[in-house]
Amino acid sequence: MTLIDLTGLDVRPAQVWGGVRLVPLVRAEPVPGLRLHREMYDGLGAVDLPDRATYTSYIPHGFVADWTGAASEPAPAPGARRESAAYGTRLGGGGGTRGNGGRDEAPDCVPVRRIHRMAKRRRDKDGRAESRLRFLPLHLALEGYLALHFGGPSIVWDEWSREAVRHGLSPRAEAAYAGWSVPGLTEALRIFEVHPGQCGLLLYVADALAAAFVVPHPDDYRLLHPTLVEDLYGELVHQYAYYGGPVPEFTARIRDGAGGIRTLADLRAAAREQERAWAVAHDGIMARDLLETSYAFERAYRAGPFDLYRFMPPFERGGREQHIGELITDHKGRTAYLKTFRLSENQIRKGYLLRRLADCDWHLGRTAEALGTSYAEVVRRVRSAGLGSLLDTHAVAQRLRENQEG
Repeated sequence: MTLIDLTGLDVRPAQVWGGVRLVPLVRAEPVPGLRLHREMYDGLGAVDLPDRATYTSYIPHGFVADWTGAASEPAPAPGARRESAAYGTRLGGGGGTRGNGGRDEAPDCVPVRRIHRMAKRRRDKDGRAESRLRFLPLHLALEGYLALHFGGPSIVWDEWSREAVRHGLSPRAEAAYAGWSVPGLTEALRIFEVHPGQCGLLLYVADALAAAFVVPHPDDYRLLHPTLVEDLYGELVHQYAYYGGPVPEFTARIRDGAGGIRTLADLRAAAREQERAWAVAHDGIMARDLLETSYAFERAYRAGPFDLYRFMPPFERGGREQHIGELITDHKGRTAYLKTFRLSENQIRKGYLLRRLADCDWHLGRTAEALGTSYAEVVRRVRSAGLGSLLDTHAVAQRLRENQEG
């Protein structure tokens, strides 16, 4: 599996509010055997990872995947309450957490909840495993991105500092924004018309794809639709919402052709043809990068007949949008659940650079040759990616002087 497959999900005409475009996704039939529930949390969450690392972030809720076959209406955990995210909350890898507009500490008013794992099988009161899996939406994927070559240099080259060799990229932090801080999003989601059979949507800001969200059942979507305003969105999406203008609304023009529209059946057929034309244009243009990108999938958990994956893009340069995310597929490979996070250009460049460094055993000279550039340019890229603290300043300066003299 290398592509995101939305087979079985049909596109419906977009709804627009200012610069926000919401494209509904509907299913003819729900995915059998799987339901999603919501579990509320308090404020910040911390998850212990291997190698003594810790993932810390604002985590408003978790999802519970239930494959017991029960068709009961999902409901939030009793007694749960909701906290506000700090504007500019940061996602920390290796113990770093920042909030309150970038200050180096978590806000005092938000408690930190200890969560054992990103995905954890539920057990009953007798300790028996249930057919339920609790996982943290988006955070499974974000932790994978933060852990990208987290160990740092595997060989003690002179240019890397002792801290880089001992501790790798720890702590590592990336910025994200809560949905209610994205201008126009809260209002757009409030007035959004939910379609019969709707199981997801594609969210655009200034007609740039911000996120995809898919669930297995229409009742799950109706329950989880409000969580979109609590989700985390990338820096690029936040900027587009602030500086982008209103986008054109979806319009369909039905022209009276040679045969004419004489009956309601003729009108219905013409309207459906317009819907098909919109779907083709949407999938081929607006959602093309999401659907045609080749991803690297990592299975995080097998839940009965379903598999939970997280995925990362190839980190290609060239301006194409790239997403990280997670999805659940059934035994036929159909997408039952999907949630994505769009990376900014800086995040794409950082992922690209980390992979090229790792491919060259973190040797700066070999990396420069592989990239077809100079040693000085690689050093500049490392520093601009926010990794300059990993370099040994004196060793790098010495090498730069040698290169100039040579």
